Amino acid sequence: MRVTAVSMRVVEREKVKAFASITLDDEFVVHDLRIIEGQKGLFVAMPSRKLPNGEFRDVAHPIKPEVREMIQTAVLEEFERRKEEGPEIPTTIEEAEFVPKQEVAQTAE
Repeated sequence: MRVTAVSMRVVEREKVKAFASITLDDEFVVHDLRIIEGQKGLFVAMPSRKLPNGEFRDVAHPIKPEVREMIQTAVLEEFERRKEEGPEIPTTIEEAEFVPKQEVAQTAE
């Protein structure tokens, strides 16, 4: 398995620095990963949801440490690239060729 695409939205929040989506093997997408500024530096938090008792539970997460490291490396490398080159640079073909739904519907008529 490999990360074949990373898309990202950089945000200015206290600890959350960006939201990311990853594509695995050009076949499976995971949305809502977060880049967090922790006490030991940046890390990638998996998508999670808040439980009724107030705790958070990951919705999706890697089982093997090597896979977590692979995902974290790919996402943080993209984040660093974005910081250097600016957030407006598209990271995937889909992002670069994005056409709003309304324009697609009008073109089809």
